[in-house]
Amino acid sequence: PADGIGKIIFVKGRDLVNGVPKEIQINQGQIAEALSEPVATIVEGVRVALENTAPELAADIVDQGIVLTGGGALLEGLDEVLRDETGLPVTVAEDPLTCVALGTGRALEDPMFRGVLQTG
Repeated sequence: PADGIGKIIFVKGRDLVNGVPKEIQINQGQIAEALSEPVATIVEGVRVALENTAPELAADIVDQGIVLTGGGALLEGLDEVLRDETGLPVTVAEDPLTCVALGTGRALEDPMFRGVLQTG
């Protein structure tokens, strides 16, 4: 967040020190700080994947960009971080939590891909 604080939320759970239920206030800046190391690992993983990508696929990625899917895609600002770090266009899929499963299902239904995706 620009101001270092951002949105403020309240989280309820069990205090691990005292073992009793508790509600605390955290802000977006604290969450960003807590996630900075995992996000750096994601960025490094993307870099390594791009370095090992075949040239013809790399050309498609430059043209089409990267599409984020899954729960990680829901991390606010992850697309911006990856865009800044890679210089590539990065977008979040329309329905990141289910798009891969839905696309796989459609591919399995398509006779053109059935032999490639199914074994046995």
